Amino acid sequence: MLDRARTLAPGSNSLSGWETRVKLIGLLCLVFAFAAVRDLRLLPLMVITALATYRLTALPLSYLISRMKVPGVFLLAMAVVLPLFSGETVLLQLGPLALRLEGTLAFISIAARFFSIITVVTVLFATTPMPTLVRAMSSLGLPQLLGDMLLFTYRYIFQLADDLHRARTAARLRGAHFGSIRSIKTTAHIFGSLLVRSHWQAERVLAAMTLRGYGATRVDISRRAPGPGDVAALAACVTLAGIFVVTQAFFL
Repeated sequence: MLDRARTLAPGSNSLSGWETRVKLIGLLCLVFAFAAVRDLRLLPLMVITALATYRLTALPLSYLISRMKVPGVFLLAMAVVLPLFSGETVLLQLGPLALRLEGTLAFISIAARFFSIITVVTVLFATTPMPTLVRAMSSLGLPQLLGDMLLFTYRYIFQLADDLHRARTAARLRGAHFGSIRSIKTTAHIFGSLLVRSHWQAERVLAAMTLRGYGATRVDISRRAPGPGDVAALAACVTLAGIFVVTQAFFL
C-alpha cells in the first residue's frame, strides 16, 4: 500500500515545501490551461512546461511512465481509431486502411494534452500526501463531508483491491478459471460478496466514529501562511496558464 500511495519526503524536491493550497491552485491553473489548448503550435511548449514541472520533483521518468499505463489504454484506442477513420485527406493508403490527416492531427493534440495533464497531476499527488491535500481543499471551501468521503475512499480502495485479489486467488484454488465466458458467474459472485462486505464495513466504521464524537464538533484546520516563495511560484504558474489561454485566443 505504501508503494501505491507513494509521495516524496519533504525537502527531497523543489515542490514538497510549497504551501499546499497555493500548489493546488497553481497546478490546477496549468491543468485547465492545458485542457484549453487546441492550436498545434502550442503543443511543444505545453509538453516542455509539463516536463519542466515534473523535473522539479526529482522523480525518475519510470515513475511517470508507470502512472500512465492504465489511462494510456484509452490513448492507444484513440491512436487506432482517429488516424484511420477520422477525416477526409488521405496521407497514406495501405490496402483497405487509410491514414488520414485530420485524424492524425486530432490524435497528436489529444496525446499532447493527455501527457501534459497527467504529468502535472502526477506532480501534485507525488509531492503531496492525500490527507494534506484534502485538508487544503477543505480550507479552500470543500465541504467537510466531501473531504471525509475522499479520505475514506482513498483509505479503503486499497483494502478492497486486496480483498478482490484474495477472493480471486481463493476461487482459483477451488478450480475457477477466469478469462472465459463461464467465469462471468464466478466474477459476479465475487463482486457481489465484496459489495455486501464493504457495506457492512462502512456501517461499522460509521458507528465507531459516531461513538467517538464524529460530527458533533467541527475540526479546526491549521493553515500555514504562504511565504514569498509560495507566492512567486503561484504567480509563475498563473502567468504560464495565462500565456497559454491568451495565445490560444490570439491564434483563433
